[in-house]
Amino acid sequence: MRGKMAYLWAAVLCCLAVLILPPAECAGFSDVEEDSWYEAAVDEMAERGLLHGYPDGRFGPEDPITAAQFVAIAVRCAGLPPASGQTAHWAAGSLAAALQAGWYDWDELPPTGETFDQPISRQLAIKILMKALLPQAKGDFNRQSARIQDFADLNGRYYEAVLAAYEYGVATGDEAGRFRPESSLTRAEACTLFLRALAKTGGTKETVSEVFDIETSPLQPVVSSGGTVSKNGWLQVVGTQLCNEAGEPIVLRGMSSHGLQWYGQYTGRASIENTAANGANVFRVAMYTGEGGYLSQPESMTQQLIQAVDNAIGNDLYVIIDWHILSDGNPMSHVTEAESFFSGMAARYAQYPNVLYEICNEPNGNVTWAGEVKPYAERIIAAIRAWSPRAVILIGSPTWSQDIHLAAANPVVGENLMYTLHFYAGTHGKELRDRIDDVLSSGLPVFVSEWGTSRADGSGGVFLEESAVWLDFLAQRNISWCNWSLCDKSETSAALRPGTSLEGPWGEVDMTDSGKFVFSRFLH
Repeated sequence: MRGKMAYLWAAVLCCLAVLILPPAECAGFSDVEEDSWYEAAVDEMAERGLLHGYPDGRFGPEDPITAAQFVAIAVRCAGLPPASGQTAHWAAGSLAAALQAGWYDWDELPPTGETFDQPISRQLAIKILMKALLPQAKGDFNRQSARIQDFADLNGRYYEAVLAAYEYGVATGDEAGRFRPESSLTRAEACTLFLRALAKTGGTKETVSEVFDIETSPLQPVVSSGGTVSKNGWLQVVGTQLCNEAGEPIVLRGMSSHGLQWYGQYTGRASIENTAANGANVFRVAMYTGEGGYLSQPESMTQQLIQAVDNAIGNDLYVIIDWHILSDGNPMSHVTEAESFFSGMAARYAQYPNVLYEICNEPNGNVTWAGEVKPYAERIIAAIRAWSPRAVILIGSPTWSQDIHLAAANPVVGENLMYTLHFYAGTHGKELRDRIDDVLSSGLPVFVSEWGTSRADGSGGVFLEESAVWLDFLAQRNISWCNWSLCDKSETSAALRPGTSLEGPWGEVDMTDSGKFVFSRFLH
């Protein structure tokens, strides 16, 4: 592998030749030894006119790269036009442009130029690189920080960039697992970082994939998004990522039922089979507690839910048992009933890897995380864990499961716990997406157990453009989701047209605009 890495250095220098160094001979650098790990790549790039060395004929692969050189590469690779600099330094325009773009702060590289020609630290270099080429990338704090043996030496202002670089394979550390944040980079090492990042953007696809055997990919980690239970087994939460039994990332995408007391017919065998046939790998069974649901008719609602869960299991799907709090907004109001219900469900399905438990759909009203929701969650989790120590449990938060930042500041202690976020594309936008990014950065795992293409009341729209923004956002972060809802109700959030047959198979003629959009995204 090291024999190929010099090619990365050469490829990036092709972007930089006229910025950094005057041209020299195109081959035969005096410090490139025969059969060195970078020799073949340097000679080839020089012969193609893509690489220039120092005026004295040296290549200098082991020389520390300066701040000016590193920023100039980043500016050129990102296509950022130079700005007006404060000094006569050859890279002042590039540095000014990068500063204005927010890639670094003025105190890190003062625009007066006194540090331009000093070696750049690894942590600052990574920050600039990720801001320039992968600005939306995020890293799982728990998982990635554990990989960095000297993480304690890292300055906190560089956490986000370094964790993202590790998440995306841009940075890997040395043989001992150390990042060495304050150390300098050689010119060859710097180019390795650039080309890895460019490969993730597709920015140098031909050079990287042909020469380096690096597979280009979209801006997200590899996921196992289409796998069902027989393929993936028991789920587990690793850091902020939902994973399968082997520890590989997995994304669940599917439908939520509407209330069983109203549209329970669409949780029948054929309806769930039709949903699975279109690519879903999860089904959420929404059992309302109020509104004529479980609290009014516990035995019939329990039996209806069990039948729906068994239908999902029979179709090799993951299935969420949803204690659908709505009008009874304080989960502590019926905590005794919830304990009894979940204890029974956990005992029944203790040996089934299919089943996840959503213990409080949407706490709302005059409730707080610390005062009511977290204590409720702790009691219900204990009831489930008495029978099912491995199952993934989904926890809601106040304000209709949108206050995940409160949970992030004071999370429940335990394993295989995730926190639900609910949104409706016609009502909720960037503010909630930013909140998700914030809590992911803090280490809180998120599961979107309910979302709709309509406004929050189920009507209006369909808001397909904003829905696409949301689903692309979730895909980039490997966040699982269930859409509201699989029914034929006369509202824009419903997936099926009024009167749609329970038997199917369903085609586009049977689906609403919302349903056609959502079903098309199960495998996307």
